[in-house]
Amino acid sequence: KMPRHAKKLRDHDINPCLAETDATTKCMDDNNYKKDMCTDYFLKYKNCRKFWHGIMMQRKRSGVKPEMPSAEEREKILESMG
Repeated sequence: KMPRHAKKLRDHDINPCLAETDATTKCMDDNNYKKDMCTDYFLKYKNCRKFWHGIMMQRKRSGVKPEMPSAEEREKILESMG
């Protein structure tokens, strides 16, 4: 059984950067944990986190719940941005 924290990180509604997380992990596995081989993946992950953190802060200030939009809602947000 997965610990609660790990389960939350695997939940697409809670973790908006699941794909980036998995891609980074796979790159590290494939490249014998040489971080410099996966710079692009780390950057994409960092940008993803930064972007959704900004959205969360905005929603928090506006009193919107939940602070992290659901996976479905995030898709709509991204589409509206092109």
